[in-house]
Amino acid sequence: MSHIFTVANQKGGVGKTTTSVNLAASLATYGKRVLLVDMDPQGNATTGVGIDKHTLERSVYDVLTGKVTIEEVLRPCADGSFDILPANRDLTAAEVELMELSGRESRLRHALLRVADRYDFIIIDCPPSLSMLTVNSLVACSGVIIPMQCEYYALEGLTDLVNTIQRIGKALNPGLRIEGILRTMYDPRSSLTNEVTAQLHQYFGDKVYRTTIPRNIRLAEAPSYGQTALQYDRHAKGAIAYLGLAGEIIRRCKAEGQRRPFN
Repeated sequence: MSHIFTVANQKGGVGKTTTSVNLAASLATYGKRVLLVDMDPQGNATTGVGIDKHTLERSVYDVLTGKVTIEEVLRPCADGSFDILPANRDLTAAEVELMELSGRESRLRHALLRVADRYDFIIIDCPPSLSMLTVNSLVACSGVIIPMQCEYYALEGLTDLVNTIQRIGKALNPGLRIEGILRTMYDPRSSLTNEVTAQLHQYFGDKVYRTTIPRNIRLAEAPSYGQTALQYDRHAKGAIAYLGLAGEIIRRCKAEGQRRPFN
């Protein structure tokens, strides 16, 4: 069984791509077979694992538009610990082209069906907007991991995202649910952080991950070297936090057993 999770938040700057890349790397460290899917035209997840997005001959764009099969585009990340379905600016064109194609909301889902049995976890990094690319990401997964900062405006954005997930679940993906809420750039000394955390626990209960991701310079520096936090400095607080998150997710999935297969 492959667990497919989309890392999503319509608000930018919350650590979405950082979470996608480092969660994939951390799951691989636990010996899991992992695929990272970059669905953001900025291609930051692609460069963040050591791949030059400017030299790509094929990308997820070609898969979504039916030009090639997913097997022709998959490639290992720079250190070979997990695979990636890379992206670059070509993906911007997919927004327009998908509107004219049949089954446009399910293109990614059908592509992943071809390779899902190769992986224990598939992590999808989507853009910070409600676009056709985001819809594809939400239709393709069984659960949504929502990274968010503990601040007032983040709560407002979370409400919008939850409504979006519910609408897509009702119309296109009945099995879709919130997998977990991840608190990023976390500062326990802040009274606002503690107030927001209390509200999250009140409304989402055990959906809120126990693991929190602190503000961490080493975590922020790693992408500029085309490395995950574990490669750049595995002893950094940020790297250790993502290892903790991966462990928490693995334990949750193990507890659920075969209850939520990808099909």
